[in-house]
Amino acid sequence: MTKKEIKKIAGGTVHKLPTDLKRAIMSSKEVLELWEDITPLAHNEWICWVISGKKAETRDIRIKKALSKMKGGMRRPCCWAGCIHR
Repeated sequence: MTKKEIKKIAGGTVHKLPTDLKRAIMSSKEVLELWEDITPLAHNEWICWVISGKKAETRDIRIKKALSKMKGGMRRPCCWAGCIHR
């Protein structure tokens, strides 16, 4: 995957899409298709949920969970208060 391909993915309304999450999204065709179909506000919710973890391990776990949930068709993170930055 080239840097140019990674740059083509849409970001959030407040948060920029971090490189590790971009790569994870790009790793799955079905997740990428869902990502491109959801709203910028939904992008923002996923990004904020992933980056709001305090530890690197938490962030890695959330990226894996996000991929799993999006593969299942989930369009926004569940059981989370939402992005406080909007």
